[in-house]
Amino acid sequence: MGHVDAHSGVGIDVLIRRAGWAVAQHARMLIGGTYGRTVVVVAGKGNNGADGRVAAQLLEDRGARVTVFDAERTPMRLPECDLVIDAAYGTGFRGSYEAPHTNAPVIAVDIPSGIDATTGEVRGRAMRADITVTFGALKPGLVLLPGRELAGEVIVADIGLAIDAASEVDPRLCGVVDHGDVVDWVPARGAGSHKWKSGVRAIAGSRPMPGAARLACAAAYRAGAGIVHLSGVGLGAEPEMPTEVVYRQLPADGWARAALVDIDRFGAAFIGPGIGRGDELVDEFVEFVTRCPVPLVIDGDGLHLLGASRDGRHGDAAAVIARRPAPTVLTPHDGEFSSLVGHGPGADRIDEARIAAASLGAVVLLKGPTTVVADPTGDALLVESGDQRLATAGSGDVLTGVIAAYLARGAEPLRAAAAGAFTHAAALEDLPDDGVVASDLVVGVGHRV
Repeated sequence: MGHVDAHSGVGIDVLIRRAGWAVAQHARMLIGGTYGRTVVVVAGKGNNGADGRVAAQLLEDRGARVTVFDAERTPMRLPECDLVIDAAYGTGFRGSYEAPHTNAPVIAVDIPSGIDATTGEVRGRAMRADITVTFGALKPGLVLLPGRELAGEVIVADIGLAIDAASEVDPRLCGVVDHGDVVDWVPARGAGSHKWKSGVRAIAGSRPMPGAARLACAAAYRAGAGIVHLSGVGLGAEPEMPTEVVYRQLPADGWARAALVDIDRFGAAFIGPGIGRGDELVDEFVEFVTRCPVPLVIDGDGLHLLGASRDGRHGDAAAVIARRPAPTVLTPHDGEFSSLVGHGPGADRIDEARIAAASLGAVVLLKGPTTVVADPTGDALLVESGDQRLATAGSGDVLTGVIAAYLARGAEPLRAAAAGAFTHAAALEDLPDDGVVASDLVVGVGHRV
């Protein structure tokens, strides 16, 4: 953002004036006018503080009673007022900040003071904002927790910044997915389409965990797969599955070879949900993964087996994926991420996903309150629309099915994974606040595709 400021073609004083005006406008709307209202502004020394001081002057000119505190001399409890404007520290803050207490509504300038703009971490104690007015573009710290929760409603104000200049510093994509992206990225099934143009091959389930296969296969159908063929390792001869799922039992020995029969007829495949974690599965799992010629999603138990492949016979996860002839999507939560790369993700989840994707040679979808999807080039897409209702057994199996269906429909791997995560989260929209189970998500997916 410093580079963007310097290359925007207008003076910093002009940018500060525009930023202050944007903050003042949203302040007026939040408190219903200015005449007779009392406003407290906490302003630091830098440009962020200057933005706040301009907003203070504009509000005072319109009849508000405004008190400006220097950020370093602010009382720990602010006086009673109608509004607090937090302009203490902005995106360049690197220290620790103890925000003063207030019962008034808060508008944060660019980012709540004390939030790390890259990771969303709290440096000390941040003031919870009702509204954050940020400039030019979202900052990662406004999308990642806990910054996302502390920012309130985030408004991106256009003040004439040359945002395109950011690519001169870092050309990699980093953006938040919305519904329009999903529509653009996932090819529609045309009038002349037939079921094999979007078929999905599934290796999932076992006698102890048949539900994982049911959920993943049902979700793939709901997300637009034309046909879903399922095989399970030890799933039995006649497992209870959705009526539309074509089931083919695999032999106990040599099941990988059997699972690969006719696989080139399918647009994509997935492996892992509920198949088990026994050491006896590793060799066959690796054979299937390395010989599968279509885009492949690996999830759940498959990620455990991929991480367990580092036994000297197959090499580590990266070595296995390097032998694949087609793209791979990995969908780990934090624990599975650790089994793949040897450590859990750190505070900068975007950077961690990017590094993992580059080292593994696959698209990595790092699950979390904000899901981060990265590919080996370093491009990253974020999905912030999920919530705690996705933290339920089987939810990840549903996500796997959706991503596989989007791959089968022809979506590019990074976009298929990100679009799948968005659809998965959007399925929550009409569901209750409590008591959501994974099968509810399957129905919701069908309403969002």
